[in-house]
Amino acid sequence: MKILMINKFLHPNGGSETYIFKLGAYLQSMGHEVQYFGMEHEGRCVGNRVNAYTSDMDFHGGSKLSKLTYPLKTIYSSEARKKLRLVLEDFQPEVCHLNNFNYQLTPSILLEIAKWKKEGHPCRVIFTAHDYQLVCPNHMCNNPNTGENCEKCLGGHFGNCTKGKCIHGSLAKSAVGTLEAMLWNGCGVYKNIDVMICCSEFLKTKMDCNPLFAGKTLALHNFVDKVEREKTEKQDYVLYFGRFSREKGIDTLLKVCKALPGIPFVFAGTGPLEGEIAGVPNIKNVGFQRGPALEKLIRQARFSVYPSQWYENCPFSVMESQLYGTPVLGADIGGIPELIEVGKTGELFESGNAAQLEEIIRTLWEDRELTDRYSENCAHLRFDDVAAYTEKLLKLYRGETL
Repeated sequence: MKILMINKFLHPNGGSETYIFKLGAYLQSMGHEVQYFGMEHEGRCVGNRVNAYTSDMDFHGGSKLSKLTYPLKTIYSSEARKKLRLVLEDFQPEVCHLNNFNYQLTPSILLEIAKWKKEGHPCRVIFTAHDYQLVCPNHMCNNPNTGENCEKCLGGHFGNCTKGKCIHGSLAKSAVGTLEAMLWNGCGVYKNIDVMICCSEFLKTKMDCNPLFAGKTLALHNFVDKVEREKTEKQDYVLYFGRFSREKGIDTLLKVCKALPGIPFVFAGTGPLEGEIAGVPNIKNVGFQRGPALEKLIRQARFSVYPSQWYENCPFSVMESQLYGTPVLGADIGGIPELIEVGKTGELFESGNAAQLEEIIRTLWEDRELTDRYSENCAHLRFDDVAAYTEKLLKLYRGETL
């Protein structure tokens, strides 16, 4: 099967890129042909045979002239259509698998795919939604100015993005985002997508607020790498690993850490609240960790805490912790509850509720037998690896149902 992966970034940049690289590599190992379309970049590590890519759009740099043209280019890109056509005609894909494409590639690429299909080229169009972009112009369902979760744009009420200055706190950028959402949703371009994969049931419920999407969506949690199951001697600390920011619930967790001076916490990460963490004596900040060092931290922790206060979709950290045998105390928000078996592999608390979080941390800390039992239960937990995930994905590529 010939599969064209479409994503605005073709270099390591975030979760969407990790997804397409690992998925593409596994599909190739199975004998499928995979090519990629997106922006050119000095770090690009995948591509297509005709070397057709759109120009790199650097919203934080670039010339003054390029910045003046960005508002129009983020809504409609004739360059993306022309370059994509070159790839379509050369590669002749049977599947176009879209990922993040708004603003840099723009939904105009869907018009080109639809045109190409009408010319007699059968092609399935699959979209993996990594965030809320198609129903929320700032893609987070969270107002960055207030820090509050927001659903005002759901159902097509995109003018609220401009009213709330929801994109980088800028009225101009928010107006462009509003216009982009109104234009493409209004003209029905997304009808050209056959299946929308949502990485959580929670994300699916938000996508389904758009009647056009409701019949196309399905929930399929992201895949995770295979992990070797091994018995690890637990150390006496509670672990948080991730970004040090308000939307991640660090404010709430810091209050709890201060209220529990007898319990040692280890924080692994970086972010804007790093200075506030430094002033708490029972927190050891080991900084950003990855690879074997992070794995060891996770495996040895009594349990980990994931206190997020925004609508997380399918946080890899929650799955990773349990796969390494460490139970998770997670916030009951977004897609987090879908990943934790309460009373078996972890617990949930009301997001933002410091008193409840403090109570549950104290209970888990004082009952080692309970956390040991949760750790044992984690050994029986199963999330799809790339092989199991791809088996399901191929059915969607072929037009079958799961």
